[in-house]
Amino acid sequence: MTVGVLVMAYGTPLDHDDIETYYTDIRRGRPPTAAQLAALTSRYDALGGTFPLRAATEQQVAAIHAELEHLAPGGFSVTLGTKHSVPSIEDGVRELVSGGAERVVGLVLAPHYSRFSVGEYADRAAKAGAEAGVRVDTIEDWHRLPAYIEFLDRAVRETLATLPLESEVVFTAHSLPQRILDAGDPYPGQLAETAATVAGRAALQRWSVAWQSAGRTPEPWLGPDILDVISDRAAAGVHGLVVCACGFVADHLEVAYDLDIEAKALADSLALPFARTSSVGADPAVMTALAALVAAR
Repeated sequence: MTVGVLVMAYGTPLDHDDIETYYTDIRRGRPPTAAQLAALTSRYDALGGTFPLRAATEQQVAAIHAELEHLAPGGFSVTLGTKHSVPSIEDGVRELVSGGAERVVGLVLAPHYSRFSVGEYADRAAKAGAEAGVRVDTIEDWHRLPAYIEFLDRAVRETLATLPLESEVVFTAHSLPQRILDAGDPYPGQLAETAATVAGRAALQRWSVAWQSAGRTPEPWLGPDILDVISDRAAAGVHGLVVCACGFVADHLEVAYDLDIEAKALADSLALPFARTSSVGADPAVMTALAALVAAR
């Protein structure tokens, strides 16, 4: 039986002309205002007018595909499906089925599960699969995957070595609306578990959890926000701050702009030594472990 593998990611505009379409999709079909569009465009312009996430995602998909081919030659077909760009999740399912896949395993390139994030990917994939007559079984989370934890441990140690002694490590992920707490969503707990596991392995003396990149909506989002943490730690006289953005697996806008530009500028203005750890990207050990997770499922 041919098994299709749908690797799912958030998506990204492919170029400047695609930004408005992408932003409209994020806003569930409501076009952004001119000011909103200009603000998002300026962030990509600050990265040199580049759109790094697509290339990073394609490298991850290729690495997972190569490892699956090594495990079972010809046994898996692999494609990408994105939440907010092309190819869509539905496009990915249809491509796998048209290629002969008799069942599909879904893998989201995000370690922590929330009904409002990974859950939406899984629901869309399952619906598309049902329409095509195949079952789609999505892996819910991989926040305790040993290779992922080992990568974070190594990255934290390497980055801490570049800052003053007794610097603090702050583990971050993308904020979500605070209402997920009322629903008992596991997302905050899974982030805390990842952070505590890495902190224990690295024998960290000072560490905490924060959130970043909250949506621009009136409702409250999970906090504290990383920018507030930076201001607080500077006022408290912390020697330095390392951000481990463990909720993200690639250097996309939320990392390359929100941390490398916005957060760093704030830290610099407060004379707080600041650095962030490297992203997982297509790290061979992590991609191999994700492929093994897919094969086991």
